[in-house]
Order: sequence, then structure tokens, then C-alpha cells
Amino acid sequence: MALRLLTTSSAGAPGKDSPLAGKRMGMVIDVGKCQPDCDKCIKACQQENNVVQAAAHKNHELAVHWIRKVTIRKKIETDEKAKKAEAAQKSVILVCNHCDNPPCAQVCPVRATFKREDGIVLVDHHRCIGCRYCMIACPYNARYFNFEDVEVHEEDLNKDRPKRSHGVAESCTLCAHRLDAVDQDGNPSPRVPACVEACENGALAVGDMNDKTSTVYELLRDYAVKRLKEDLGTEPKVHYIGL
Repeated sequence: MALRLLTTSSAGAPGKDSPLAGKRMGMVIDVGKCQPDCDKCIKACQQENNVVQAAAHKNHELAVHWIRKVTIRKKIETDEKAKKAEAAQKSVILVCNHCDNPPCAQVCPVRATFKREDGIVLVDHHRCIGCRYCMIACPYNARYFNFEDVEVHEEDLNKDRPKRSHGVAESCTLCAHRLDAVDQDGNPSPRVPACVEACENGALAVGDMNDKTSTVYELLRDYAVKRLKEDLGTEPKVHYIGL
């Protein structure tokens, strides 16, 4: 019997009355505001989600990076006669793109990876069987496998977050737990993702792309933006200004 590959799953979709309905969460990264020597967003993500820093991991190759920074270089002609070129360097933040057509969800045989009504792509660690098909399918290398049960020092542990499971796939969640936060009376009390909160230069923004009052909506309206590998049809929802 052939294995049926599932399309984007609606597992966990809460229904028509959900506060997620009608939203389309996305991210805007202003490359020009991102300082090459700054890693506050990375450290904030690690601390918020109990991800051990790569430098502290006993096996660096197995370290998980929900958010990472890379340097890209674009060669430009500066002297037509000599045909000399110099490299223009930019620091670029990479995270899960929370695609509208996520290949990771399409290949998951147990529907562990799913897209919420608001477009955030998550992994249900109780369902994940560790097959790593999603990692192979992701064209952005934004998925990681947690091979080991790595303990976080007590002083570094965020007790508001559950213990991470080993033997499962992981990726950026856009800090969905912060976006879904409620106050003591049960009223919505959303907080911005940890990386956005930590960025002192305002290079990162996360919000509802359908909400005309949101910062993300305004940035997408007022600036020319680019997305990574748009030609693949994944419809990534992480946008870059100045890329």
C-alpha cells in the first residue's frame, strides 16, 4: 500500500470562532538596521526557548539554531576598465519562513507539522516520529533535529516554557506562546517575540499582515521587500528590506 503524503495539515485548527481566524502572521527584517557584530536576537531566542547556545554545546555540529545570522556578499563592478570588483557585505537573519505552502507540512506522514489558522507553522512534538522528512523538504534549511536531551543550567532556564523534546524536528515558532498570551482574566495580552523585543535597532518586526494598524502591514506597504527563493512557490512570510 503506497504511503499517502498529506497536504498542509489543519491539525489543531481551533475553528471559526478562534482569535486566530482572519490573521496572517508575518515577519519583516530590515537588513540595513541589523548590525553585523550584534547577536542579541539570537541570545534572546535561545534564552526564551531553552535552546542551548552552540558554543556551549558539547557537539557543535548537533547544536540547534532556531535563528541564525549569515553574511552574504554581492560582487559589484567598481572599475569598468580594470574590471575590479569588491564585495558588499550584509548581515542577514535567517529563521523559519512560515510559508503559506509549507513543504515541511506536505511531506509529514503523521501530520506532526501543521500550519495554524494565522499562518504560523509549528511542530507537534507528541506526534513527531523523528523521520526528518520535513528537514529534507525545507528549501531554507530552517529545520533542525534535536538529537540529544540537553539540559539547560537552572540559572539559564526559562521556566515558562516546557522542556524541549529530543528525537524531534524543531524550528522557529515566531514565539507563538507570546503572541497567544492572555492575562489573568483570560483576555488577550500578546507580547512580541523574544528576538523582536531584544533588537534595539528595530530591525525585526512580527505582526498580522492583514491588520492595517500593524507595523508589519505598514512596512510591507511603504517599502520594497524581497523574500527568499520566491520562485519555489512556497509563499514565505518572512520579508527583507534592503536585501
